[in-house]
Amino acid sequence: MDSGRTAVVTGASSGIGEVYARRLAAEGYDLILVARRKDRLENLADGLKAACGVKTEILAADLTQEPDLCKVEERIAAAADLEFLVNNAGFGTRGLFFQAPVEEQDRMHRLHVLATVRLSHAALSRMVSRGKGSLVNVSSVAGFAQSPGNASYCATKAWMNSFTEGLYLDLAAAGSPVKVQALCPGYTITEFHDVSGIGREHVPARWWMSAEGVVDASLRGLERGNLFVVPGWRYKFYVILLEVAPGCIVRPLALRIRGKYGR
Repeated sequence: MDSGRTAVVTGASSGIGEVYARRLAAEGYDLILVARRKDRLENLADGLKAACGVKTEILAADLTQEPDLCKVEERIAAAADLEFLVNNAGFGTRGLFFQAPVEEQDRMHRLHVLATVRLSHAALSRMVSRGKGSLVNVSSVAGFAQSPGNASYCATKAWMNSFTEGLYLDLAAAGSPVKVQALCPGYTITEFHDVSGIGREHVPARWWMSAEGVVDASLRGLERGNLFVVPGWRYKFYVILLEVAPGCIVRPLALRIRGKYGR
């Protein structure tokens, strides 16, 4: 059956992206699922089609590569019934900026910044003309402060927060009902840390959240029209502290935490 509304989720093959796909399918959205791992996408698409009766389409793509980014961008622009975009694809790296391979830093900026710009523009052009839709940029609490070994990650997530706020203001100025959100989770149990080689042992268990809890907080926030969503009371408190504490306190604390947990 054709639901008459389509959602696009990038980084849909696991973690937060996969949970978004499951939640949106359960709400009746047809899905366009984007990720690099085609086999994972096929399994997810088949399962959602069978369980929820929605149409599913997969696009195996590496959004750091121009031909793949163009392919996804063009598909979004052509989706006449597009109502939801989740820019979730992302990754982290390990190591001090000047010691890390520059190719990794370049890829991160291409994915977190350039791909977000291009896909958001394609989606919003469609949504605004129809007068409905939602766009979620999956950012991070890391976007509210810098930490050693995460220069590019924190910077690109800070950019994502600022960019999303700019979109919010543009939409408000245009009188558009389209919703945008910067989702800013903390440590979340996904494959993210395993792939990056960072590991989980340096973070106390009480600071970890489930991908399901993060996505549920995002969807509740969309219903309320919240621009920034920070799941979990610990992280909400952390962000408030960052907003009020001067840099002369925050920066030494970041160095101390890195020394304590060996990152």
